[in-house]
Amino acid sequence: MSASEQQSSSLPFGQNIALGDISGPTYLTAQTLVQQVAYTLSDKIFSYSPETFDLDVAAKSWESAGEQNAHGYKTGLASMETRSGAGSIALGYMFSKDFDLKKRHIPQSIVASSGSLVHLRSALDQLALLYNVANPTVAHVAAVDYAANSSTGLVTDYVSALRLAEELGLGLVASASTYEMQHMSLFATLMASIVPSLHVYDGITVGRETTRIIDVLDKSGLKKTYDAILGDSSLTEKKHSDNEGRVSRLLKAFNNELGTEYKLFEYSGHAEPESVLVVFGTVEASLASQIARALSEKGVKIGVINVRVYRPFVEEEFLEVLAPSVQNIAVLGQVLDQSAVTDETEHSNLYSDVLAALSFATLNKTPAVFDIKYAREQVWTPTSVAGLLQQVGQKIDHAPSDEERFELPTGGLQQYTFWDVDSSNAASAPIMVGQLLSGDSKLNVSVRSGHDNLVAGGAIRTDIRTSAKSIEAAYSVSSADVAVVNDPSLLKSFDVLKSVKDEATVILKLSGVKDDEIEKSLSTEVRKALASKKIQLFAIDTAASAKVEEQPALESYLVQLAFLKIARNDLYETGVKKLAGGNDALEALSKELDEVVRKVEVPESWLTVDPEANQPPLMPEDLNINSFIKFDKEEPEEEYLLRDWEKVAKGLAFKEAYGTQNALRPDLSVKTAVVTVKERRRLTPRTYDRNIFHIEFDLGETGLTYAIGEALGIHAENDKVEVEEFIKWYGLNPEEVVEVPSREDAQVLENRTVYQALLQNVDIFGRPPKRFYEALSEYASDEAEKTQLLLLGTGGNQEAQVDFKRRAEVDTVTYADLLLEFPSAHPSFHDIARLVAPMKRREYSIASSQRVTPNSVTLCIVTVNWVDPKGRDRFGQATRYLNALEVGKTVTVSVKPSVMKLPHKSTAPIIMAGLGTGLAPFRAFVQERAWQKEQGMDIGAVMLYMGSRHQKEEYLYGEEWEAYKDAGIITHMGCAFSRDQPEKIYIQDRMRETLKEIRQAYLREEGAFYLCGPTWPVPDVTNVLEEAIEVEAKEAGKKVDSRKVIDQLKDEERYVLEVY
Repeated sequence: MSASEQQSSSLPFGQNIALGDISGPTYLTAQTLVQQVAYTLSDKIFSYSPETFDLDVAAKSWESAGEQNAHGYKTGLASMETRSGAGSIALGYMFSKDFDLKKRHIPQSIVASSGSLVHLRSALDQLALLYNVANPTVAHVAAVDYAANSSTGLVTDYVSALRLAEELGLGLVASASTYEMQHMSLFATLMASIVPSLHVYDGITVGRETTRIIDVLDKSGLKKTYDAILGDSSLTEKKHSDNEGRVSRLLKAFNNELGTEYKLFEYSGHAEPESVLVVFGTVEASLASQIARALSEKGVKIGVINVRVYRPFVEEEFLEVLAPSVQNIAVLGQVLDQSAVTDETEHSNLYSDVLAALSFATLNKTPAVFDIKYAREQVWTPTSVAGLLQQVGQKIDHAPSDEERFELPTGGLQQYTFWDVDSSNAASAPIMVGQLLSGDSKLNVSVRSGHDNLVAGGAIRTDIRTSAKSIEAAYSVSSADVAVVNDPSLLKSFDVLKSVKDEATVILKLSGVKDDEIEKSLSTEVRKALASKKIQLFAIDTAASAKVEEQPALESYLVQLAFLKIARNDLYETGVKKLAGGNDALEALSKELDEVVRKVEVPESWLTVDPEANQPPLMPEDLNINSFIKFDKEEPEEEYLLRDWEKVAKGLAFKEAYGTQNALRPDLSVKTAVVTVKERRRLTPRTYDRNIFHIEFDLGETGLTYAIGEALGIHAENDKVEVEEFIKWYGLNPEEVVEVPSREDAQVLENRTVYQALLQNVDIFGRPPKRFYEALSEYASDEAEKTQLLLLGTGGNQEAQVDFKRRAEVDTVTYADLLLEFPSAHPSFHDIARLVAPMKRREYSIASSQRVTPNSVTLCIVTVNWVDPKGRDRFGQATRYLNALEVGKTVTVSVKPSVMKLPHKSTAPIIMAGLGTGLAPFRAFVQERAWQKEQGMDIGAVMLYMGSRHQKEEYLYGEEWEAYKDAGIITHMGCAFSRDQPEKIYIQDRMRETLKEIRQAYLREEGAFYLCGPTWPVPDVTNVLEEAIEVEAKEAGKKVDSRKVIDQLKDEERYVLEVY
């Protein structure tokens, strides 16, 4: 199961389940059970589910599969919009003249979120007035709504249901856990035979948690139970024939049939409580009841009354569960928002009912009643509920201190928490782990996930619990045995380690991070928490896995294998077999595990690290669930339609009618200029295999300015001959007009002819990624071509993976090559414009100072060219374009800032190391220093180290360097021509020869070091600098960590790399 296969978080393990497969014991979600009862017993379901809530996703799949309900036909499902007048369709259906009156006794169901109730109010009001001639109607309401002004985004909303039930006289029942969700859905449906009813339950966490339910009734069991309870003779008794009496008798009949002990008001806690807390709601009832029982075992005289059936509010039964010893009643009542919490004139609905029941009761002594209000955005945790119960039960007037705080026991419970970003290839891993663990029939497993789309582009947390006993934990894991953090950036947004128990295990993804780099990759607070909690730390280095590098999607399996190996080694061998299922790649992945996963020592020295400066404020321990799906980062695809040139002409001729405007592209984020080639000369001999050339552009009247070290973006064009050939054999009309993304900003569309688009916008001769192969397969009419493209695009087998790698790295196949190779795949041009990446500008370091050449800009370029296996000459697009330009030709360019900046002080020394064309920015540096000296400024030392293969062929700008040296601008020049002598000499060798001079300029005079060129010499060059630092410190009698000093110099912009 991959992330893409997970259909909804409201489904068990994210997967659809057939209606016939719902029969205990089964892993299910509460939301699935609600739909099962509604689909099985109803004639029709009217769904008011926001698109991302998926409150009806299971019912939709059953309807599309033609599943029959308990009445022998397919349940109708009407997915409706939540807006004013919602519910009218349901009324219209029931009271239509065409309605089959033989179905009048069959329930109608509504599935909705609490945010929909305000729109359903009018229809429910009319229904209540006409109920004697209507179908039994029940609304299953997920207590969830969006709250724009809330810090959480999504809120648990019971207020809407409480108010609606009170004002319209509706029945209202609540579920306290997933285990009773099916029973309460059934009871609410039965209660609808007496009064229109609402069944409300937590819609954010509990409703979406996957857990094992032992005694699930299947379709026939539901129908049999429904009929048996409605046929119970006790329900027809005339005594207490009001709704209160009828509902009480209905619940007794329900218990008799199922062997359960549900009550309208359920008490938990001490046998002789002095204080009780009255609650309504899923998480509130579940947590408060568990904690009250645990506190009472410690002698605290506290109890909790869970209001299972709020309407009708049967006062006699409420007073019956109220022990004579009770002196204080605290009512935990939800109100709309924080302003209602602080408004002393406003009371919760639940408080008003409790107060009314006590006012008319005959009691020896009436307990004092307190209204404890909370807003919909309140998220209840064991800590917050325990603190509240302690304050009520132990009569303390403050929140419990750390010493006083009660912890809910977690004996026999294994808890795991996974943190990731939803764009990760491993985002689905925890769900798959949960599914794997659920295969052990001795274990009960619960899994739930939450999305916070306002952090890190979309963060996701998944909690997994396992136990030999049933698990009822309507809250996030707060003492994890194992935490997996698959994106280390989340450690900067959340206090992940706060919810990890002491001596737990943390598995952290640190891709490409070596052991000696781990300390600096973790913040002070994280290191301190790891040490103080004595946590075992393991690192996952995905960069060390050849398989994951080859197939990034395998990262999900890598995380699963790592978790099993470290946390559940007893399941590792069987887990590998189940996950692999004969897949060779996964088998190979398991063999790499020891290289990829390693234990990291947590030194005691981390305990004593000093806090970092500008430390961020306290981070949240948990994410705010503000979505049920990952953040949609994909923009809708634009339709790049071909247009007749005449339409474009009309737009230019009749500007007002067509809304045409003249402007110098203010819509583009990148500002461009058109410059003219002033000079182009080759710097290497024509007989030499590397063509390196100098090219200078005249800025003319463009007003283009650039700073030292900046880069010039070249907006190159494709080869005209190749474009014309492609147009001809693909059968395109070069004069047709098409909308294509601007190469400067892909979000901006522009009108071009097909010829212009292929010449300047569409990267048709670029290298296609895998996704293009897969997309192209959809256009192939030949089955063999379709299959080959699909295999190449998806890496469907080992042969296809090898073939794709050869095409990309050896054959250097282009988009055009593929369209030629697979002629049956012939997308239209507007599809080509959509599928093929836009051309990108190519940036080159500027090799001139504008102070010296105010009206020109210079580049130093090496032509990129090679011969493919078919003997075809291949070229880098931009360098080929530049190399072909003649003096006088125009070019579109833009300027891009760079990290290469001269020190602010002209007296600060500069040490430059350049390889090949990496000398370009240093030519600008030296020109600038020469200008500063000419202006009478004092300048610091200028040390230049250059590297190339041969002096005769690649001594780029050699005469200029020597002239600057003779003029006293360059104070030292170290040339390393690696192949001009038997032993190879590199740039780092020349630097080491002048270590004393480097120490003086770099360390004592606080100079800056720059390296530009390929990446390979970086470690060796850095080693020379570290050596200089260590020698300098040793002579001063100090001991330093040279790597940390380099990091500090990097922060001070005195160690600058521009490598490629």
